[in-house]
Amino acid sequence: MEKGKDNFPSTYTVSTFSSTATLNKNEPVKVPIDSELIKEYNQYEHRELEHPNTFSGAFIHLVKSSLGTGILAMPRAFKAAGLAVGFFGTLFVGFLCTHTVHILVSASQKMCVKTKTPSMGYAETAEAVFQNGPKKLRKFSGFARNFSDIALASTYAAGTAVYIVFISESLQKLVKVYYEPAGEDVWSLYFKLMILGPLILFCQVRELKHLVPFSFIANITMFVAFAITLYYTFMEIPKVEMKERNLVTSWSGLPSFFSTVIFAMEGIGTIMPVENSMITPQFLGCPGVLNMGMAIIVTFFASLGCFGYYAFGDKTAATITQNLPNEELLAQVVQAAISSAVFFTFMLQFYVPTETIWKKVKPHVSEERHNIGQIITRTVLVVVIFAIAAAAGHHLDALIDLAGAIFLSTLGFLIPAVLDTIVNWDDLGKFNYILIKNVLICTFSLFGLVSGTIAALNEFTH
Repeated sequence: MEKGKDNFPSTYTVSTFSSTATLNKNEPVKVPIDSELIKEYNQYEHRELEHPNTFSGAFIHLVKSSLGTGILAMPRAFKAAGLAVGFFGTLFVGFLCTHTVHILVSASQKMCVKTKTPSMGYAETAEAVFQNGPKKLRKFSGFARNFSDIALASTYAAGTAVYIVFISESLQKLVKVYYEPAGEDVWSLYFKLMILGPLILFCQVRELKHLVPFSFIANITMFVAFAITLYYTFMEIPKVEMKERNLVTSWSGLPSFFSTVIFAMEGIGTIMPVENSMITPQFLGCPGVLNMGMAIIVTFFASLGCFGYYAFGDKTAATITQNLPNEELLAQVVQAAISSAVFFTFMLQFYVPTETIWKKVKPHVSEERHNIGQIITRTVLVVVIFAIAAAAGHHLDALIDLAGAIFLSTLGFLIPAVLDTIVNWDDLGKFNYILIKNVLICTFSLFGLVSGTIAALNEFTH
């Protein structure tokens, strides 16, 4: 019998030694992997909000943030551009506003996922984009945040100053029906002072969720005012022939047109607080809060601008409510309703600069004094905004153009386009279409800034 090889020798020699251990071949075992471990970070699941916004609440906030005094200036914008240019120009600006809001929110969501942060504001998004962008740009992250903060606070301070001027003008027009005050400038200041106290009181509301009732009241009163205004507008339309109205005007009217439409429609500063107050991903997409809200906003703007200018023509005032027959009761209802609507809108717009400034002030205030610190900060800011409104006097149209040209063109178009370019720097699409698109947006923003500012300053001096 042939002697077999001993598989288990008691001694090892060089010929039998192996440094490689051989294991028995068993069937492979599949180890289950928890999907939560490989799931992409979802910022909505990590938002701990005491007062989260629902789809309807966010929708109301979005619509109300854009349906301010600016929409009443749309007929004047159409007067500056003409019916055809005004209509298609409004659609263009509406599409552009929707797109820039979309790319801003998209950039914020990408940064939330990348940095594992539940939510980011406008300035925080700008800082994060630069911090995670190309190496040469990372050193500018602090500047990007501070610039965005200044732009936000300045934009909404100017916007709310417009609100104060508008309310005082509307109340003064209402009082004139029963009493003719001597010295309009003095009475204009009196009316501004009259609403200063209530504004300081109502602006102490701090939670965005608690502003929903104010937004609801403002929406209802605004719609009532719109309905009555459209009634008077349609009463005038049959008296007008198409040949009496301009389809196109001169190039000189375009800066004022774009500045007014941008001011009226652009609510980008309130977008991030509204999106951050949601715990479900319903802001973007179709239908989504953004698309539904902007569709309604653009429809209102184009309709009121077109019909308002067609009805009143070259007599179109800074706001269409000034064209209504003030001696009639319905027209007086409009003045009262629109004043209350803008008053309650003030609180929502005021939320943005307050949060921006409080973040800068908060680290310098001890925790036990945060409450009094908030009260003082909000009160001082309302007084500063009041001072801007008082300095503007009766120049409501010029103040609207200036706010739209300088602040909202920068905040609404320039900054989002720059951030979108940096976020997509590694993949700018076929033929670099993202870069080309954003360069065009920046060019439009700079055109509106320069030309609109010049036009507004000319209005102040005349």
